[in-house]
Amino acid sequence: MAALVAGRGREDVAAVFGVSLKAVDGWWAKWQAGGREALVMQPRGKPVGVHQVLGEAEQAAVRQAVLDCRPCDVGLGGQLWTRRLVGELIAKLYRLRLTEPGVGKYLKRWGLSFQRPDKRAVEQDPQAVRRWHEETWPAIRAKAKKDGGEVLFAYQVGIRSDQVTGRTWGEKGKTPVVRRTGNRCSVNAMSAISTKGRMHFMVFAESFTAEVMCRFLDRLAGHFDRKVHLVVDGHSAHRSRKVRDWLAAHPDNVELHFLPPYSPELNPDELVNADLKHSLPKQHRARGQAELAAETRRFFRRRQRQPHIVRGYFGGPHVRYVLDENPMSF
Repeated sequence: MAALVAGRGREDVAAVFGVSLKAVDGWWAKWQAGGREALVMQPRGKPVGVHQVLGEAEQAAVRQAVLDCRPCDVGLGGQLWTRRLVGELIAKLYRLRLTEPGVGKYLKRWGLSFQRPDKRAVEQDPQAVRRWHEETWPAIRAKAKKDGGEVLFAYQVGIRSDQVTGRTWGEKGKTPVVRRTGNRCSVNAMSAISTKGRMHFMVFAESFTAEVMCRFLDRLAGHFDRKVHLVVDGHSAHRSRKVRDWLAAHPDNVELHFLPPYSPELNPDELVNADLKHSLPKQHRARGQAELAAETRRFFRRRQRQPHIVRGYFGGPHVRYVLDENPMSF
């Protein structure tokens, strides 16, 4: 258009820009009628929603069924939704047969994506989880604030030398091979994290028992000059007589609080364990228990120097906890 306005001929403009005279004439007519805005590209194809076989109310009903139910809950087979099963649900409800690509277009339009589902124990009590959110956790936080103490979440984890996680690039049709030791070994670790970004840990070779828990509590109490409110799960070692006796002898050092049963997603320290198991095999390949323990300690010490990552565990996808206002007040 600038060339035409400057006086260049139609043929010259068409030759310079490699377009037809018809295109030049069409653009020139639009320019004269509406200026620059008339030349803006308009959306092509049918508008969204035109000629869809499912109405808006029908689409909303199917979308809600996919979000709220499993296939087996609505008379179909399986626990997980696929395009085929969503198509069967539509056929069952509205007597309409759609292809899998057609179902996929609806799913994408509804803002849904194909994801790996999270797990929940069928034994979990939803009322107990609700009380944790609405009553127990606010009470623990208020008590710690009144005591001038600090809240930490703790969890134990086992690490194996033969664990392989992650992916790598390779030739299509040929599975890449990762070399690792054939000597299987394992170590265990106990960690505790706070909303301030603090992390404390202990790596040990034996099984997790009440004696190990008491040893961890001794080390934890030695790091704080104020009371620690420690949130743990219902592991038998946490509720053992030896641990209760230790707590009775140290009432001003540590107080235990228990998560609802079958609710590991409420513990942000679970994300520490997932991070450990995801990171360790990618970075190193231990050949024995001592090397595996050393690599595990290096991981925890690295995270201790990264309080922003530790604080990020509390904002995970499962449950979000309110972070302390002054994260660096260690």
